[in-house]
Amino acid sequence: GTEMTRLAEKTGIPVITTIMGKGAVPTNHPLYIGNLGIHGSYGANTAISECDVLFSIGVRFNDRITGKVSEFAKKAVIIHVDIDPASISRNIEVKIPIVADAKNAILALLDKAVPLEIAAWKKQINFWKQQHPLEIEQKSETGVTPLAIINEINNIFDNAVITTDVGQNQLWATQFLELTKSKQMLTSGGLGTMGYGFPAAIGAKLGNPHRDVIAICGDGGIQMNIQEMATAMVYELPIIICIMNNGYLGNVRQWQEMFFQKRYSSTCMRYRKSCSDTCNTPSECCPDYIPDFISLAKSYGASGMRVQKKEDIKTALLEAKKNLKAPTVIEFMIQREENVLPIVPPGNALKDMMMGGEEAK
Repeated sequence: GTEMTRLAEKTGIPVITTIMGKGAVPTNHPLYIGNLGIHGSYGANTAISECDVLFSIGVRFNDRITGKVSEFAKKAVIIHVDIDPASISRNIEVKIPIVADAKNAILALLDKAVPLEIAAWKKQINFWKQQHPLEIEQKSETGVTPLAIINEINNIFDNAVITTDVGQNQLWATQFLELTKSKQMLTSGGLGTMGYGFPAAIGAKLGNPHRDVIAICGDGGIQMNIQEMATAMVYELPIIICIMNNGYLGNVRQWQEMFFQKRYSSTCMRYRKSCSDTCNTPSECCPDYIPDFISLAKSYGASGMRVQKKEDIKTALLEAKKNLKAPTVIEFMIQREENVLPIVPPGNALKDMMMGGEEAK
C-alpha cells in the first residue's frame, strides 16, 4: 500500500481502485478518485473512459469492473501488471503486458518515476468527481441511511478492521468507508459469498485482539452464519455487528425494480404464505420481520440494540464500543427500497451510468 501511494505521489497520477483493491491508497488521499465498475463513482468511471494511458496493477478486469468490454477504456494504451500470465489479456486486450509481482513492479516503477505534467487532466478528473459525488437518494424520513451509519463508523473508529457481507450493505461500505493505514476492509469480492461478514470478523478479531472489529451485514446475509454468534460468545469476542435491515434481499430487489418492472420475486424477507404473490409495495401492513434480531442476540447472551432514528446511530456505536467481553448486534432500520447508485445497467458501457432518478431502459 505505501509503495503504491509513493508511486502516485512521485508521478502525480490519479488512482482508481476496484472494490477489492480499495485501501491500496488511503481513501482521503487527494490523488484517490474512487472505485470503478458497475457501482463505481462517476469520477472514476469517467476517468477510465477518457484516459489515454491506463496502468493496471493486479487487476482481473472482471465483468463487474469493465461493463461492456468493447467500450472499456477505449482511448487508452493499457499496461497490465499481473503475477499470473494467464490473466493478462484474458478479458481485456492490453498493449503492454508485464508478468511480475505487484510490489516488485511498483518498486521498479518508483526507481524510474518522474513527476508528470498532467495538471489539466487532474483538474478535469476532480471536476467530474465534484460534479457527481457519491450520495444516497434521501428516501428515508428517519435519517437512518447507509451513508449516515458508515459516516459515524468512519468518525468513531480510528484503528479498526471492517468486514462486510455481500449485497447492498457491501456496496455502500465499499463506496463510503474511509480506509487508511489503520483502517482496513475485508470483503468477499471474487465469488461474492453471502454470509462472509460475520465469520470474517471473528477471524479478524482473533488475529487483531487490540483493534476494533466491525461487521457490516445485510439482514439476509447475517442469517447465513448467525450460529457463529455462539463462537463469538465462547471466545468472548467484542465484535460489533451492524445489520442494515431493509427487509429485503436488497441487491436482487434493486435489480428487480430497475430492470424487471418491479416484479418482486423471492426477495421480500417479510413475506408470508398469506401475502399476495404480486406484492411489490412495502407498507405499514407488512408482517413482522422474522427473526427478531434483538431477541436472537439475547438468546446467545449477546447485547442487541435497534436504531430507528439518526441521532441514535452514534450512541449505539459508542455503547457497543464499551462492550469488551461479548459481541453486540446493532440493527439499523434503513429505508426499505434504498438503492445503490450510480449503477451501470447490464450490458452497458461504464459511461452509461444511471445516477438515480431516471428510468431504466
